[in-house]
Amino acid sequence: MKKNSMKTFQSLVSKGLFSAMALTAGSVLTLDLPSSVVQAASVKEQALPLGNSNLAETRDQTKITHGLTYTHIIRGASSEKDVFIIDVGFYKTKEEANKVKIQLDSKGYESKVKKISDRPADDHEQGPLGYLVRVGSFKSERDANKLRDELKGKGYGNSRVVFSAEDGGKSTGPWVVNILEIDPKKFKGKVLPELGTEIVPGKEKLTSISARTGAIATVNGGYFVMGPSDGTEGDLAGASMIGGELISEAVNGRTSLVLSGNRAQIASVETKLSVTASDAAKRELDGLNRKPGLIRGCGGIGDNLNFGTDSGELIQFTSSFGAKTEPGDGVEVNLNSKGEVTEVRKSRGSFIPLKGSVLAGTGDAANWLLAHAKLGVKLKVNTRILADKQPLKAAPKISIVNGGPQLLHDGKEKINAVKEGFNWSENPEFYYKFGERRNPRTLAGVTEEGKILLVTVDGRQPFYSVGANFKESARLMKALGAIDAVNLDGGGSTAMTVGSKLVNRTSDAAGERPIGDAIVILPK
Repeated sequence: MKKNSMKTFQSLVSKGLFSAMALTAGSVLTLDLPSSVVQAASVKEQALPLGNSNLAETRDQTKITHGLTYTHIIRGASSEKDVFIIDVGFYKTKEEANKVKIQLDSKGYESKVKKISDRPADDHEQGPLGYLVRVGSFKSERDANKLRDELKGKGYGNSRVVFSAEDGGKSTGPWVVNILEIDPKKFKGKVLPELGTEIVPGKEKLTSISARTGAIATVNGGYFVMGPSDGTEGDLAGASMIGGELISEAVNGRTSLVLSGNRAQIASVETKLSVTASDAAKRELDGLNRKPGLIRGCGGIGDNLNFGTDSGELIQFTSSFGAKTEPGDGVEVNLNSKGEVTEVRKSRGSFIPLKGSVLAGTGDAANWLLAHAKLGVKLKVNTRILADKQPLKAAPKISIVNGGPQLLHDGKEKINAVKEGFNWSENPEFYYKFGERRNPRTLAGVTEEGKILLVTVDGRQPFYSVGANFKESARLMKALGAIDAVNLDGGGSTAMTVGSKLVNRTSDAAGERPIGDAIVILPK
């Protein structure tokens, strides 16, 4: 994109000036604009705090429509010191790591032990996070892959190839950053979440969501269940609300993006759900629109670990789940629009009333339904939502996109990785890979003036873009002008479009990843 490139997106389309490359993992937006178009200044233009301050940085900024600006930033360049390495394993203690090192050295491999000192900012534990055992140093990824396969064949099954610039330490980059900035005082369209496939089950590529909704720009949304073995595929792993309807329960206390019209709030979101029968019997409602028994917490809080299980759960299904509930053993009751029980079944997997819902119970929850959900009885579903401990009214303009951890609060770096369940003491490697190493990121922030920033950082693409860790993500958002910010789903899910065309490079080898939900920016 040339500088001085600005035009409303609708005008570009109508005049045939918008073009893009094929939608592949390497797709990049290209705009063919007349020289008379003038650039708009919007996003804060201080140099990004990525790498040394003397790194080269280029910016191209385009006004998509009134109040909506797209900015593309490239910072830094690869270093001759960047190499491919084989991580053989991650260990909690130095003794464990040294034992593996001795084994490798005895077999003719020259290995090293690397201490991982950095812990999450809110971690009260002391000492190193863990120790990495590493082998090799290659300029060629192909050569590194050969050694990795050799090591796997000799019993080191966890061996994987990593790129040194993604370690999280000093780097010259490069970093490729894409930014959508929405000014609520000027933008007359809508900013809201959209489910992939329009219902909870299943996933859909961001480019498809964008084309289907007629969005002028989109970014991927929150965490979700990747496959059916982990629960309901596409189920959002955290709070989700669209148009005032709560679709998925919160992972309580985890930071999310709360949208209200064209305004946004970054807040800790909790949901408190219960069911009360006519006989005053009350029971916790464990979740919404998901398979009972499998709790996808992506880290979890308290007892809710990454993939929690619970043999006795009460789950409500609404029309947002689609036509039928999840099949299986247990009890289901149909509720009409008034909450009255119209049918009781001793199995799961039936049609969901369009203007009603289904309560599905397993284990002790199934017994509770049989005891209290008689035909004609009224069951009241009680829903309480808190944002930063304050009640949040489920109004039609309110939507929620799940995320975590928090990155900025009131202009200060505040990364709640432990509090929000992204650090497991029993498996510290999870935080190292997710929070300390550089990965593709999708970030959301709000400026002091109330502008919404939706940001992607490409990653896992050696020599193109190295990604960002949590600390870099927080500092990046602050440099762009955010005072509050949150990490959304990243990795292979990270994607951004202008129109239905990708403007970033997705990181999965297979290309663009189908996702659970997206944030869509719609015209007036």
